[in-house]
Amino acid sequence: MTRDEILSTTSMPAFSPSYPRGPYRFCHREYLIITYETDPVALRRALPEPLEPHPDNLVFYEWMKMPDSSGFGDYEESGSGAHAFYNGEPCNFSIQMYLDDEPPITAGREIWGFPKKWGQPELKLMKDTLTGTLFYDEQRVAIGTMTYKHQSLEHDLGSVREGLRKLNINLKLLPDVNGRPKVAQLVGYRLEDITVHGAWNGEGRLHLIPHVNCRVADLPVRRIVGARHMVVDFTLPYGTVLHDYLA
Repeated sequence: MTRDEILSTTSMPAFSPSYPRGPYRFCHREYLIITYETDPVALRRALPEPLEPHPDNLVFYEWMKMPDSSGFGDYEESGSGAHAFYNGEPCNFSIQMYLDDEPPITAGREIWGFPKKWGQPELKLMKDTLTGTLFYDEQRVAIGTMTYKHQSLEHDLGSVREGLRKLNINLKLLPDVNGRPKVAQLVGYRLEDITVHGAWNGEGRLHLIPHVNCRVADLPVRRIVGARHMVVDFTLPYGTVLHDYLA
């Protein structure tokens, strides 16, 4: 391989790249998002400085079914995030994510710093209940349920779309060859070219089970705030560095 060939390779392994060059388009991505109040000490431990927590200690647990993702294929994902503030601006911070497809795990971690690990999430409609489950090494660690299409937001899809344009932030950590930090950044991005096919609010419940290697229960449920079901298209663009801990 020549130098130019090496530098034009999108990802490792160079002989068979894990993922192509972006940006990446997601079509008919389905969400179940349960927002809840958690323990303030646990939330503060999960948020890197200089991010500040929501005054009501709000976090969210979500399931995502992605049947048509350019470069990544068909997969599902589950994990938790926090409502926070960056320099006074509202944002969502990704805390942990579990999914069943190698290319988006690799790309997500290497490009944007998404906190992705292998897991077995599933989002499906069971009779009258939208149901999300997460298994880690054959052990169930999360189950979420929501009433199905009880409260349509068809007359307020503009607000739903604006909410999806909110600033999202990840903590990106990459070691150098000596094991010391090579990259330590807060990475920000905003979704683009958003189409909302449908959105619904409703009652939701969430049960998180402690597991040492899948720590979704480390942000305990104190009070359910609400649940939302959405089906959307969007483009995930490349990010920008908001804060560099090594600068």
